[in-house]
Amino acid sequence: TYRELAQERLTAIRKYCWNDKLGFYTDFDTSTGKQKDILSLAAAMSLFFNVATKEQAHSMQQIISNEFLHPGGLVATLQETGQQWDAPNGWAPLQWITIRGLQIYGYSSLAKEIAGRWIRLNEEVFRRTGKLMEKYNVVDISLEAGGGEYEGQDGFGWTNGVYLALTDQYKTTDR
Repeated sequence: TYRELAQERLTAIRKYCWNDKLGFYTDFDTSTGKQKDILSLAAAMSLFFNVATKEQAHSMQQIISNEFLHPGGLVATLQETGQQWDAPNGWAPLQWITIRGLQIYGYSSLAKEIAGRWIRLNEEVFRRTGKLMEKYNVVDISLEAGGGEYEGQDGFGWTNGVYLALTDQYKTTDR
């Protein structure tokens, strides 16, 4: 029964959230019955949970590499709205989900590149400020992250955890 339900859920996610035109998973607006056309790194959940087909994963990794990847890691979305969950900001949980998802599909070199950029950004900001941050400006790594409804937070647990996990996995001197 649970396997059947899981297969139905997988089929529904692929049907309603895979956007053929964009070559990426997008949100589905149940009130309008249509897919959104906004690209968000949250789509990497489809990689993390092994929902994407091999062909979909290939398309997604190209878009992630060409559109989302910046000097400090991955932007949360390609939108620049001034809100905290949009560009130029990057968030630790989205870096982790994307890196792990790419590894699952065999895109290890891209995963390593993202991890290296994120680790370097965390370390550079720490050298400048003495703290790890809630979110980072991954586009212009000399600037602090911003936007949203409150001031940036220091020392967030998810940033600390992702940093430690990535540095443990990618213990190299070539970062």
